[in-house]
Amino acid sequence: MLAVAALAASPAAADVKAGVDAWSAGDYPAAIQQWQPLAARGDADAQFNLAQAYKMGRGVALDLRKAEELYGKAAAQGHVQASDTYGLMLFQRGERQKAMPFIQASAARGDARAEYLLGVAHFNGDIVAKDWVRAYALVTLAQRGGLPQAASALTQMDTHVSLEDRQKSVALASELSSRAESSRINQIAGAELGSGPKAIATDSPASAGADYTLTRSLPLPAKPGTAPSAQLAQRPSQPPKLTAQQKSPPQTVARVPSPPAGGGIWRLQLGAFGVPGNAEKLWASLSKRPEMAGSRRVLVPAGKLTKLYAAGFSSKAQAVKACGALKATGQECIVTS
Repeated sequence: MLAVAALAASPAAADVKAGVDAWSAGDYPAAIQQWQPLAARGDADAQFNLAQAYKMGRGVALDLRKAEELYGKAAAQGHVQASDTYGLMLFQRGERQKAMPFIQASAARGDARAEYLLGVAHFNGDIVAKDWVRAYALVTLAQRGGLPQAASALTQMDTHVSLEDRQKSVALASELSSRAESSRINQIAGAELGSGPKAIATDSPASAGADYTLTRSLPLPAKPGTAPSAQLAQRPSQPPKLTAQQKSPPQTVARVPSPPAGGGIWRLQLGAFGVPGNAEKLWASLSKRPEMAGSRRVLVPAGKLTKLYAAGFSSKAQAVKACGALKATGQECIVTS
């Protein structure tokens, strides 16, 4: 789903929030200057933010290995967002055994990418136990989370998973979804985020995982920065198998505010909510409006609140025009980048 942490501001010392502010203003080198000394001293939020910068190549040279190292350090300290990305990177470069605990934890929090990968693993019996009911439930949740390729996986699964097992998966999917929602609420309520945002900006799992595709090939480990894909391998004397492979050179990173194809860095802040579900409801009501076409949902934790953004506008003028149209209907918004 780029997140950036905030500590109490201190004009005389490096400060995570000061880095966030610099990043939001487009001054990436200044942000890096704030985060590097804190990351070196073991600050998990600074490590995560710096990892995001290395993943994107903003303010520093793009360095996926360095990014993974920093994600790993932050994850070891319990940084949830770092753990999500670290697990995906491990999986995508073939260290699936090491990645699986992170993938399972992310799926339990409702991350669509992790649900998809774990569902594939349960379908294949790869590292985890073969369980087609759970596999179907997890991939269904990934589809609901906006991962379009999950629909193709379900179509393939339909030819192998019995109707009885698919019916069982409905109840299981509901149970897993409820657990994930409780987990998200507890994390927001229990997070000590200081006075500023925890993250620069976060792509929703659905938009961040938009390059997941279904292919027909032998299993190949994916590399960092690309989303694994899945297929059903049709072999005469073997059961069907969903597999993962590298699709394209690394360009994007989970939870980084990289624009979608044809999009841009400009976005609209639409509100802040104490109940995350209210942000989802507002997005559902606004996302179908013509001025919002091509934008994507971004949720950013901020203390006990969740901020909702519409991201991906190609120019400030386009964002201003969209905001003006929303204000004309009574919906407040702020143009930012």
